[in-house]
Amino acid sequence: MPVKLTILLVTGILLSRFTEIPLDSSAKITGILLVILGLVYFYSKPKLKKTIWFGLTAYITMISLGVLLVNIHNQKNHKNNYTNSPIFIKDSTLFVTLKISNSLKSNKFNDRYVVKILKINENSVEGLSLLNIKKDSMTRIFDVDDILIIKTQIHSIKEPLNPDQFNYKKFLENKYIYSQMYSSYEQVYITSITKSTIYGYADAFRKHIDNKLKEHPFKPDELAIINALLLGQRKELSEDIYNDYKNAGSIHILAVSGLHVGIILIFLNLIFKPIEYLKHGRIYKIILIIICLWSFAIIAGLSASVLRAALMFSFVAVAMNINRPRNTLNILASSAFVLLLFNPNYLFDVGFQLSYFAVVAIVTIFPLLYSYWLPKYWVLDKFWQAFIVSIAAQFGVLPLSIYYFHQIPGLFLLSNVVVIPFLGFILGFGIIVIMLSIVNFLPTFFAIFYGTIISGMNGFFKWIAQQEAFLIQDISFNILQVLASYIIIISAYQLYTKKNFKQLVYFLSAILIGQSALIYTKYVTETKQQFLVFHKGTSTLLGFQKGKTLQLYHNMSNKTETKNTIINNYITSNYIANIQEDSLTCFYRINNKWLLVIDSLGVYNIKSFKPDYIVLKNSPRINLNRLIDSLQPQVIIADGSNYKSYMSRWEATCEKQKLPFYQTNKKGAFVLSLKKD
Repeated sequence: MPVKLTILLVTGILLSRFTEIPLDSSAKITGILLVILGLVYFYSKPKLKKTIWFGLTAYITMISLGVLLVNIHNQKNHKNNYTNSPIFIKDSTLFVTLKISNSLKSNKFNDRYVVKILKINENSVEGLSLLNIKKDSMTRIFDVDDILIIKTQIHSIKEPLNPDQFNYKKFLENKYIYSQMYSSYEQVYITSITKSTIYGYADAFRKHIDNKLKEHPFKPDELAIINALLLGQRKELSEDIYNDYKNAGSIHILAVSGLHVGIILIFLNLIFKPIEYLKHGRIYKIILIIICLWSFAIIAGLSASVLRAALMFSFVAVAMNINRPRNTLNILASSAFVLLLFNPNYLFDVGFQLSYFAVVAIVTIFPLLYSYWLPKYWVLDKFWQAFIVSIAAQFGVLPLSIYYFHQIPGLFLLSNVVVIPFLGFILGFGIIVIMLSIVNFLPTFFAIFYGTIISGMNGFFKWIAQQEAFLIQDISFNILQVLASYIIIISAYQLYTKKNFKQLVYFLSAILIGQSALIYTKYVTETKQQFLVFHKGTSTLLGFQKGKTLQLYHNMSNKTETKNTIINNYITSNYIANIQEDSLTCFYRINNKWLLVIDSLGVYNIKSFKPDYIVLKNSPRINLNRLIDSLQPQVIIADGSNYKSYMSRWEATCEKQKLPFYQTNKKGAFVLSLKKD
């Protein structure tokens, strides 16, 4: 039952992504369905039989509940949200009172914080925003719960400017963050540094632990790994270390999740075992274990994976200590159901998806693989378990991993088999190190020994990551192929476990679905033809895509940079197999129409034809009114190589002339479909 309810709730949440149902309407629909469900239940209960109408109504009600939850949690539906406040004017200077909610990893230029907006000018509001403060080595970093007043502008978060780029705006909206602000430490007035929430106390405790650890001879990379493994904080991880773990296929080790919480549960169960001998001891033991698990979850930052693990193992702790049989899939589904009730957008969190799919795969597939061989020796058994756990998890996460990251670390089995059997020891040892450092009783040799273990693990993953021949990158994989892959995996599992004709039909049907996804993808790819003016600051980049071939025109000297930083995502997402590059010319033929490129020289003296499209690049000094009168183009395009002041002037001119003006730094890449040959 929990599995079915969770699937229906997920269906409702997904439905809300494709349908715009107002909050009032979804509330009324859900209310009516609940009334109908109650009537059907009381009608069928005296007859002691199930009716199809009760099941159908229950299913529709749960789906409607999913839609309603999304609307309720959508901050823009709240009247007091700053986006609905009449005092809020985008890009205008305002006095903003805010509270630090979370500290993010800094970039090259700014320290970044998630903040709760409390007031705009003197009006009380609510809602989250992203605060970027220019780095200053002489100023202290703000802490969670600090209350600040700044004079700034609230800006919208921009959509990606090139096709198939990571959509940071959508990523933040899934976290209910709809804007961002910029300031400097000198322009910030601190009104309070008092801790007022459990998050503030947890942040202070993490920083206290970090400061205590810094008193011992840990190297920066060792300290960063300890913070990631045990405290859920990855802000201090260097880019090199992060990439080493990612390319080794072991980035999940650095995310506090079920593995970490499960080990902690085992420790807690042993520590609190004597309490069982007291009257009602098992109840006290369960309460203490759950308090400790959630305390750790709060300290680790309450990420989606931590919440899932804490909630699931809370259910496991209860089942373990009341001697009830444990259905792991039901426990897993129950934890997902509860989490989605509190935040339906967790469903779109990549970590949440990978975490649940991995655990489901391990729970279902691990026993099948393990049954093939039962080693007699304990050490061999542990390595065998680590090996098949890694294999089982890949059945759950591989399609999603390829879809999101477009790569397969070929040596992920080696890295997981070597490290995972020792990870329990590393985590347990780390907890002891932290506890001893807090009470100022951590011996230096103890810290050095643990630091050496962490450095050894870092070195091992670095070596794995350097084996580039085993790292398969830039894999094209779309959402249809993801869905088809999971349908095939599920039907194959069902066929293996049940082995009947019905399951064979389902499996063969799944194979047909997979083939259909491949055929459809191939058709769409090979028939896609378009012209693009990519957005790139200081440079011009034009592209013609014809099926799996992409012809690029640019004057950049570094072609590797062009591929890696500008269009790599486009190449992967569009299944490009052949890339051709050439220098820019002045004229291009598009759909039997002409395109003219005007550079900084401003030369456009042509008499043989009149261009329909004009691309302005490198800020040409031209009289745009005269150009429009003489050439009479249909569209004028200004790419990222032009000065903003020039583009503003051109935009005003085109507006007066009632001529479309396309500015790539505002609207993104210019894309024009080509007629098929």
